[in-house]
Amino acid sequence: MAGRNGRTVRDLRRGNRTAVLQRLYFDGPLSRFELGPATGLSSGSVSNVVADLIADGLVEEAGSVDSDGGRPRTLLRVAPASGHMIGVDVGETRVRVELFDLTLTELARTQRPLEPQRYDVEVITGHIRDGVAEVLGAAGLAPEQLLGVGIGVPGIVERTPERGAVVHGQTIGWDAVPLEELLRAGSRLPGSVPYFIDNGAKTLGQAEMWFGAGRGAGNAVVVLFGSGVGACLVTPEVEHGRAVEWGHLTVRVRGRRCRCGALGCLEAYAGAESLLARWREEGGRPPRDADEESALTAMLAAACPPEGTEADPVALAVLEETAEYLGAGLSDLINLFQPERILIGGWAGLQLGARFLSAVRRHAVAYALRHPAERVTVDLGRLGPDAVTVGAAILPLADFFARGGRRAEPAPRAQLPAWQAALEGRRP
Repeated sequence: MAGRNGRTVRDLRRGNRTAVLQRLYFDGPLSRFELGPATGLSSGSVSNVVADLIADGLVEEAGSVDSDGGRPRTLLRVAPASGHMIGVDVGETRVRVELFDLTLTELARTQRPLEPQRYDVEVITGHIRDGVAEVLGAAGLAPEQLLGVGIGVPGIVERTPERGAVVHGQTIGWDAVPLEELLRAGSRLPGSVPYFIDNGAKTLGQAEMWFGAGRGAGNAVVVLFGSGVGACLVTPEVEHGRAVEWGHLTVRVRGRRCRCGALGCLEAYAGAESLLARWREEGGRPPRDADEESALTAMLAAACPPEGTEADPVALAVLEETAEYLGAGLSDLINLFQPERILIGGWAGLQLGARFLSAVRRHAVAYALRHPAERVTVDLGRLGPDAVTVGAAILPLADFFARGGRRAEPAPRAQLPAWQAALEGRRP
């Protein structure tokens, strides 16, 4: 039965379960007494919801605390083993797969390196399928115990009713790749396990906003700086974040050619791949046969050697110029969105930020308008290079919470034609 606002009793129960689960998850352990003011629910509603969640195995007791003159109060927490998620980071140097329990404690991980310029879709989907099977096997879990598989990818993700998540990854040669459909076609997972696919910068932003340096901010930008460059914008209107193709902002008219094909993109100057290319062009010598991460480490070591050792002037000049380009790019984010915080993450961002963050801040402030620049902080993310994987695992977790701790319904057959749906008595 629906009320005047259109909400049913079922909606109300789901909302109450969601409220209790989220408060226990982020602020627990808590007592029933503390859950009332934390959720805005009456004591009777809290007792009923907690009883349901305990019966479902989602909440468990976690000791007790003394109360003022009364009986000790029992503390409650989310049960870690009551659900599991997999997070996948489809990076540009490797595919990383991690298995987590409901409290995002890592249970198993694996990764597959990618050869340079090898973004073949079949290779990527094979790495994801094999990685998922490997981490489940390592932890001794059945696929049916998963709440879902979250995947962070480069590029723009579009969702269609016919094919699920479709990826437009121009810089890696993916043109409308139906990734979800391809994964399901050869998957060893049952059809009831959902896939959640989104932009990698957005999953990074989700992780930092939930558990990292963005927690508590209402308006933030989280930057992913790796082989390429991306960003996630979080505002009160877009609290789960929106991926923005910041790396393809033009910073130099008729400048260097970017991987996307355009000229003068920020990524053509600040992305790790382009940064290393500029070093080579200026006479730098990265280690032979080194991958991007190792080559960037070597470049930083050459530019910022131990005290008493002479720095490589070419490496230092390229990195200082990169810090200015990055700061100028951040100034555009400051002017456009006026965030409280800007957080720099990604494997390259964390490496460079450790040495050049103060220079990046200085340039960002110099290029930005004074008023918003005085109100923003620019810092490194706190979750390290695994943040994209953690954020990807948050996608099924957030869906689980939104459903009040209920598992997703079995996935529909994505390509069922309208005429066949009509014959089966279903809406197309």
